[in-house]
Amino acid sequence: MRKDEPLLVISLVISLALALASTGYAEPPKPVLNPAPSSRDWADLAKLPDWSGVWLPDGKHPAHRFGSVRPTFTPEAAAYIAAQEALVRAGTPNNIYINCLPEGMPSNVLMARSGSEFLFTPGRVTILGENDGSRLRRIYTDGRPHPDDPDLSFNGHSIGHWEGDTLVVHTVAILPQVFLPLGQAVGIPNNGDMHIVERIRLAGPDRIEDAIEIEAPKVLAGPWRVTKSFVRSRNRSDDISEASCRHGDFYEAVDATSNHVFLPIKEDASGARLPTGRK
Repeated sequence: MRKDEPLLVISLVISLALALASTGYAEPPKPVLNPAPSSRDWADLAKLPDWSGVWLPDGKHPAHRFGSVRPTFTPEAAAYIAAQEALVRAGTPNNIYINCLPEGMPSNVLMARSGSEFLFTPGRVTILGENDGSRLRRIYTDGRPHPDDPDLSFNGHSIGHWEGDTLVVHTVAILPQVFLPLGQAVGIPNNGDMHIVERIRLAGPDRIEDAIEIEAPKVLAGPWRVTKSFVRSRNRSDDISEASCRHGDFYEAVDATSNHVFLPIKEDASGARLPTGRK
């Protein structure tokens, strides 16, 4: 090694550092980690209200009949809704939930027909629903904000905090294609920038109320406020079971190699299902 080589290496390192600094280069930020819960975090869950059991839509309670609390639509959206309602009256409704796509928020609450569960873990409330495999919501209660550049999804990004015994939830980042529903055949895509605030509380020993305020500036002329009511069941017969939206599109069969398989049910040109040849 020549005597001047160490000085040359040092000079190259300094030059590279200066070049990187001049281009604004910085080391990538370290990932933000979810901390492991402490024993105190687990103990604090016992202080929360008891939302155990399965919660079923309370069809008898006035708060459940959201159709009587109609939103105020923009003129364009109102015309769209009127056209869908005309199809219903004509006996040719246009189902807005198609292709087994998730219903998303707020349909998960407004159109609930089956049971839900609330799971409390440190920093999170998880809501599970029976309707389809995608009815799962994660509400972060660890103090994090919404992400600056969130990935849009059917259920959006939810953060919450407790005000006494009421869970206050803010949900954003919902796909613009997700419907604001007035029924199974009447609704309109939110078209973006929707913000949902929920106040979920025990309104009785075995009844939960979810007071919802929906802002969808692309289709609503003002906030839509509606309350849904759910009753608790501890019957094991009401436990949430597995459900798949596409299961009914297939039939069970045994192939030529004696493997049990699902095969698609074929349809004719009119959409009527053809015989499957099942024994």
